[in-house]
Amino acid sequence: MAAVYVDDPARVGECRLSDGRLFGWAEWGPSDGVPVVLCPGAATSRWLGFGAGVTEALGVRLVSVDRPGLGVSSPEVGREFCDFAGDIGQLCVRRGLGRPAVVGNSQGAPFALACAEAGVVSALAVVSGADEVAAPEFAAVLPADLRGLVERAADDPAGAEAFFAGFGAEAMWRMVMAGSPACDLAVYQDDGFAVAYRRALEEGFAQGAAGYARDTVLAMRRWPFALDRITVPVDIWYGEEDGSHSPDRGAWLATRIPGARRRVVPRAGGSLLWTHAELILTSLLEKAVREA
Repeated sequence: MAAVYVDDPARVGECRLSDGRLFGWAEWGPSDGVPVVLCPGAATSRWLGFGAGVTEALGVRLVSVDRPGLGVSSPEVGREFCDFAGDIGQLCVRRGLGRPAVVGNSQGAPFALACAEAGVVSALAVVSGADEVAAPEFAAVLPADLRGLVERAADDPAGAEAFFAGFGAEAMWRMVMAGSPACDLAVYQDDGFAVAYRRALEEGFAQGAAGYARDTVLAMRRWPFALDRITVPVDIWYGEEDGSHSPDRGAWLATRIPGARRRVVPRAGGSLLWTHAELILTSLLEKAVREA
């Protein structure tokens, strides 16, 4: 039987934030399950979840969100990581999530880390996370094209945002397919997953590319939050064949977060969130329960 990586959410909606903006969310699993918030990857909307069948089996109420300017969430010009943490704090109040666990996937990782540093979550799993590529420790090992983009984001953030605002759903799809190893392509090109992923990209760019552009510049610049102030349990997950999200697959990142546990999965790539959902969620739930 073929693997099922994604399914449609059980509940979809928006909440109104204190400043009047809309914030989009989607949920999987039982409505009374253990809340886990997903900060999704680059340019994807709330509709791309993970753990098809696993959320129900583990009793997880998975809540994915549209970051500002993506999907149905209202834009927020000049937003920073701390603004997103504040949005998640409001979502938790409005949706009765308490202090949930959080998963940060790919470009969603620094946004999830900001939530952990702000104290609005109880445990964190960074999965195939975009690392702090602007840190000087990585300067010598970045590919030349990536190093150029990092320097541009630091020196000319407005120009960098304008550059990334030229991207769209099709360009993102082609970029991911061109840069993925065979183990990831087996997931991304699976018929069911490809339909869901391309839909999430189309929705992510539904308001244009400004939201994605802002996310990308924030992720590529030095992160303004203090990783050593994170006190919640943190798992850092990378696939052994993931060559795109972190120059050292999270080794240096793990040293900067007190008590963080790094796990590198053999024969896996950047699609780890979908291929190892049960393992990731089981570990996260153990930490969330202890923290509660």
